[in-house]
Amino acid sequence: MSDLEFREARAGDLEAIIRLHEEDDLGTHGDVWSEETRPAYEAAFAAIARSPENRLFVAVDGHEVVGTFQLTFIPNLTGRGALRVKVESVKVKASRRSGGIGGRMIAYAEQQARLGGARAMELTSNKTRKDAHRFYERLGYSRSHEGFKKKL
Repeated sequence: MSDLEFREARAGDLEAIIRLHEEDDLGTHGDVWSEETRPAYEAAFAAIARSPENRLFVAVDGHEVVGTFQLTFIPNLTGRGALRVKVESVKVKASRRSGGIGGRMIAYAEQQARLGGARAMELTSNKTRKDAHRFYERLGYSRSHEGFKKKL
């Protein structure tokens, strides 16, 4: 893991990113990489790349994508106009979990958020992900809000 590098995702990383999401039984949202689904992922990747408020990152060890996360910068009127960042779609390759990659990814995400002028970083995690909750709490995150979602 000494060669672990963080960088913005490139189009050539897209299949590897989706494969990370495929590994997650709880959070896959039905994600699967195929010729049929590829155009939808390419369109989403292009939209993220065009958006100045969004940045998609990968963690690379050697030539292998072993993790990913997305940052969304959100302007806010409260907190005297404090900019905040939401980190989403945090995934580490299943065979590489519990090896420090996730902690290094979140530290890098926080660094990028600070460099972008954010004063807070937030995230959500499914209520059943007890290990993830302990992980985020170890990194200094607190359970400050209750989240709600509705499919449209």
